[in-house]
Amino acid sequence: MSPNERINTYRGTERPPFRRSPPRRSIWGRRVSAALPWVFVLGIAVGSMLPIRRWAPQWMPHSVSWPSHWSLNRSRDSDLIWQRAGAPDARHAVDVVRTIDGDTFEARVHLAPGPDLTTRVRLRGIDAPELKASCARELQMAQAATVALRDLLGQGDVAIYNIGPDKYQGRVVADVATKKTDNVSAALLAAGHARAYNGGHRFGWCGNFAR
Repeated sequence: MSPNERINTYRGTERPPFRRSPPRRSIWGRRVSAALPWVFVLGIAVGSMLPIRRWAPQWMPHSVSWPSHWSLNRSRDSDLIWQRAGAPDARHAVDVVRTIDGDTFEARVHLAPGPDLTTRVRLRGIDAPELKASCARELQMAQAATVALRDLLGQGDVAIYNIGPDKYQGRVVADVATKKTDNVSAALLAAGHARAYNGGHRFGWCGNFAR
């Protein structure tokens, strides 16, 4: 060995060359990457709903609309119906949409000229027990009155007359006739499914049963 030759005393413990490890992604980056598939799925779902919301009012029944417009449209239709009803004895044919309870139903009213209008019709001169009952007996009577009204309206050729505004928006008050019954309110009264009512305070039904 040459005296000028340098001896590396650290040869046995020499460290391997330094290699740069790949940079680690931050926690925020990992979260964003994990969320991307869900964002993609959500975007597809929202995009698929847009055409439905755009075109639904054209193919859905007139009585069904989006909640933000339904109440306003029904109030507007109800006002137009009683304003354009004409003489009290003028009868206007209706299509019954559904029976709501023993003294109220929803209908499409045919008023010429112009398109059909949808409203809730409250039968004039009566008050039936409420389905939102305060006692079991009232609920039983309310269900029976609802069935009775549905059966009467099922006679066909339903028409309303003597139409006026109701204290609640989206409804009119009217007399109702069918092919076999000239006055549905009178028929419900005679059958014991309702009591006479001409406005003002309405007493509960459960108190009457107690007495």
